[in-house]
Amino acid sequence: MKDIATGTMMAAVCAEPGTMTLEERPLPDHAPEGWRLVDIAAIGICGTDYHIFEGLHPFLAYPRVMGHELSGCPVDGPDAGRLMVVNPYISCGECRACRREKPNCCARIEVLGVHRDGGMCARIAVPETNLYPADGLSREDAAMVEFLAIGAHAVARSDCGPGDRVLVTGAGPIGLGTAIFARLSGADVHVMDLSRARLDIASRDFGFDRIHRPGDDIMTGNLSEGFDVVFDATGNAKAIEAGFPLVAHGGSTVLVSVVKGDLTFTDAEFHKRESRIIGSRNALKSDFDRVMAAIRSGDVPTGAILSEIVALRDLPARMKPLTHDRDHLVKVIVTP
Repeated sequence: MKDIATGTMMAAVCAEPGTMTLEERPLPDHAPEGWRLVDIAAIGICGTDYHIFEGLHPFLAYPRVMGHELSGCPVDGPDAGRLMVVNPYISCGECRACRREKPNCCARIEVLGVHRDGGMCARIAVPETNLYPADGLSREDAAMVEFLAIGAHAVARSDCGPGDRVLVTGAGPIGLGTAIFARLSGADVHVMDLSRARLDIASRDFGFDRIHRPGDDIMTGNLSEGFDVVFDATGNAKAIEAGFPLVAHGGSTVLVSVVKGDLTFTDAEFHKRESRIIGSRNALKSDFDRVMAAIRSGDVPTGAILSEIVALRDLPARMKPLTHDRDHLVKVIVTP
C-alpha cells in the first residue's frame, strides 16, 4: 500500500499491547550506503509478532512496525524487481562473533520488527548483503524461508542424521520447521505438544505419525533408552526441564526457543550421560540457502504451511482473532 505520487505508504503499527493501527508514513526514497530499498512482497506473522501484540516481549519499545519474515524486490539496481528473501538479522560486522562468521549471534544484533521497525509496510531499507535471490519461489514461499531457516539451523547445530531418534517438543511453526529438517536429515522424528490441534496438524498435514502429549509414558519399549536429540521449541522452562530426562546417554538437548530466567538440571545425570546442551539462535545464510533448495525440490510442503493470506489493510481488525486462534494456524501471510 504505497502512493508514489504523494510519497507515502501505509504501515501496520502495534501502538501498544492489544492495539494495532494503520499509519501513513513517508515512503522511503533513499538508503544508506551499502543498503537497498526493497518493496515488500509478503510478510509472515511470527510467534514473536503475536507476543509483541500481547505485550509479552521483554525487550521491545512501542510503537513498533512488526514483521521480520519478509520477501520483497529491490527498487533499483541490477536486481530491481527480482524477488528476494530478506535476512532480518542486522549484525554489526565487528564483534567477535561476526569476525568468526557467526553473525546470527552478533553481540549487537538488531532484528527487523523487534529492535527496529520491520516490514509490515510497503517499503523498507535493508543491508544489501541481507538480500538472497528467491528465484523459483512464490512471494508467499519466500516469506516462509526465515522461520524455516531457524529450524534448519537448529538441526545443523545438532549434527543429527540417519539412525538418530529425535524428539521435537513444541509443534508450532518453529517446531514444525525443525521437525521437517530433522526428518530430511534422515532422523526418526517424534513430535510432542500440549495442543491436540497442533498435533493433529503435524500428523494430518505433515505426516508425523509419532506424536506424544506431555505426561505420556513414552520411555517404554524401543524408546526406553531415550532420544539422541531433544529439540525444544516450546519457550517454556518447565517443558525444557521435563525434556532433560528424555535425552539418551550421549545425547543432546537443543534449545531452539528462548526463555527468560534460569533452567535447572541434575548435574550427576548430565555427566553420567555425557549430555550436551546446545543453544541455537537465528540462522546463517547457509541455512537460508538450504531452505530455499528444499522448497524448490518439493521437500518442504509450503502448501500445508500456508494457513491464510491477509491483506495489510485488514490486519488491524484480524490481528486479535488470529492471535486467539493460532493453535489452529501454521503460517499466516500478510500482503501489502
